[in-house]
Amino acid sequence: MAVDATMPTTVVSAPGTGTATSNNTASDKTTGIADNFQTFLTLLTTQLQHQNPMDPLDTNQFTQQLVQFAGIEQQLKSNEQLKALVDLEKSTQATNALIYVGNTVAVDGSKAQFDKSATWNFNSDKDTTAQITITNSAGQTAYTGNFTLKKGGSSFVWDGKGNDGVQWPAGTYTLTATGKDSSGNNVAISTEVQGIVDSVDLTSSPPLLSIGGQNYTTDKVKRVVRPSTSK
Repeated sequence: MAVDATMPTTVVSAPGTGTATSNNTASDKTTGIADNFQTFLTLLTTQLQHQNPMDPLDTNQFTQQLVQFAGIEQQLKSNEQLKALVDLEKSTQATNALIYVGNTVAVDGSKAQFDKSATWNFNSDKDTTAQITITNSAGQTAYTGNFTLKKGGSSFVWDGKGNDGVQWPAGTYTLTATGKDSSGNNVAISTEVQGIVDSVDLTSSPPLLSIGGQNYTTDKVKRVVRPSTSK
């Protein structure tokens, strides 16, 4: 049985997160009083024509109406500009998500796609003895074993063989790790899935990275793993 619990490959920091792009047409624009200043002048003139001559509006009331209209006009235009900035940011973030395609990344999670091998990363608060259990999509236990993990990061590579030496088929497998220290106290162990990003779904918001058939948002990416080079 070929299993390997080692320190992870050298990694580089992952870029920031982002959101998906969206296409907007002119039909999305809201038509209102602020879109045509002449509309306001027509309303104002109509109001003057139909006011009570015995109790006309004073200049302060007209001034207040003008100020209110100017404020609404400014707010609506500000909203349009903010919307344009948001759309631009979405486009930028979606483009940034494309750099993950073809790269090996480590993401938060416990489910990995097994095909010849599967890799999980651990992070432990202290030295611990961990019981590692791998189950298939039906909940059947494919492999279980105890390993000594050092404080910090480490990796576990599974070759797909069970405890009886039988090779398990390709598919989605879930790893759980339960750790205890020398005193028998529970130790928290976080798990990460390591794999190659084969596509990015830009129609979702935020974009979804596809890793072995599993989808992850970009905020789940913890590291981009530099591929090893052989000399």
